[in-house]
Amino acid sequence: MSDPDSPFRHLPAIHVLLARPEFQSLTETLGPRRVLEAVRAAVDDARRAIVAGVPFDLDEPSLAALAVRKLAPAPAFLREVLNGTGLLLNTGLGRAPLATEAVEAIVRVARGYSNLEWDLDRGERGRRTTGVSALLRELTGAEAAAVVNNNAAATILALKALAQGREVVVSRGQLVEIGGSFRLPEIFEVSGAILREVGTTNKTRLDDYRRAIGPQTAALLRVHPSNYRVVGFTESVGIAELSQLAHEHGLHAIDDIGSGALEADSLPIALGDEPTARGSLAAGADLVLFSGDKLLGGPQAGILAGRHDLIRKIEQDPLMRALRVDKLTLAALEATLLLQRDPALADRRVPLRALLAASLESLQNRAIRLADRLSGEGFWKAEAVETLARVGGGSLPVETIASWGVRLAPAADRETNLDQLSRALRLGDPSVVAYVREDAIVVDLRAIFESDDDRLAVAIERVGRGFGNPARVDD
Repeated sequence: MSDPDSPFRHLPAIHVLLARPEFQSLTETLGPRRVLEAVRAAVDDARRAIVAGVPFDLDEPSLAALAVRKLAPAPAFLREVLNGTGLLLNTGLGRAPLATEAVEAIVRVARGYSNLEWDLDRGERGRRTTGVSALLRELTGAEAAAVVNNNAAATILALKALAQGREVVVSRGQLVEIGGSFRLPEIFEVSGAILREVGTTNKTRLDDYRRAIGPQTAALLRVHPSNYRVVGFTESVGIAELSQLAHEHGLHAIDDIGSGALEADSLPIALGDEPTARGSLAAGADLVLFSGDKLLGGPQAGILAGRHDLIRKIEQDPLMRALRVDKLTLAALEATLLLQRDPALADRRVPLRALLAASLESLQNRAIRLADRLSGEGFWKAEAVETLARVGGGSLPVETIASWGVRLAPAADRETNLDQLSRALRLGDPSVVAYVREDAIVVDLRAIFESDDDRLAVAIERVGRGFGNPARVDD
């Protein structure tokens, strides 16, 4: 016979809990199964607590509240981050932020149907890249263009479609490793093309390529070392010379420029020796490969631009379907390319270009205002400091960009671990990612939009209050 005083007898029945008003709307929005599972889980927690002898609120309202908490949506892993690293194309932070026009284009095609592969004029099946291909032809001078999911995919696909089972000649100084420990020889292995290395790490001459050409050669490939530079006693072959040599022997000249600059004046900063898509094609390259989410300022994509017959062959390869992009990427890329048609408009509307174009004076003024505000908060000793930013993302690796930021240190009477403070900033809302230098946290403003300054200040102030909110400290 059961014990009438047993705490188990005080547990409300499942159907009684489900009948409570707080579950009525939840059942409509989340479905009866999820609500039932949450209520059962709450009751199970109570039973386990009873068995373990742990105090537990067994009343109906408490168990209902517990079930409601279990139904709360899990926090999303992907969160907004304020990028205070000074690295504009920070791969870990998602590289190029999208223009408002690109975001709106994504929403527009995502909420319903679109003519992704439908020719509205002819009323029949069409090509999904028709719109972006036309824009890429206009912006680069190419005969044709194709788009895949990233530039590594573009390289694999080009090598497979144009040189599978045959040799492609590459300078040893260009055997790069890109993000995620993905190396060019591995890309060759996946593609089925045969890598033929020539020259040395620091010097490769045109004759090195010429001597390597044989009956099995399909192409000469230049790979721009976008995330490093070899300086000093060096020599390399330009794409114009390489293309001329390739054409003399009936070979393809392929230029993997990586970073995605369209033309020399496509950014508000000097590009130095960074190659451009238009420049490479004008110099004779048959095919140019580059990224969409680097200097182009768009979504992640790999772009192939060049001769019509080569693009056609690439698009007919079975691997193309596996690597193609979806409607959201195409919508964002098209919107970005439309902005790139007008450099003055792009400087204002493409976020990467706007961040690069921000004047030193404006950055300094923002840093001073932010430092004054944070110093008055009490916990932080803040000062405006000159910094050096970088483009990042495998673009312009040796170029620095003058910038300003805020140096943050705990006030003199506070002994707080900087790693703990940095972690608290990262886990805040919004998340603030900065870097530690000389016993302080530095928030570089070059990659933070001025419209986010107040949110940045609030996030930093919140961390200060969380570590004690001490009395105001004079500078």
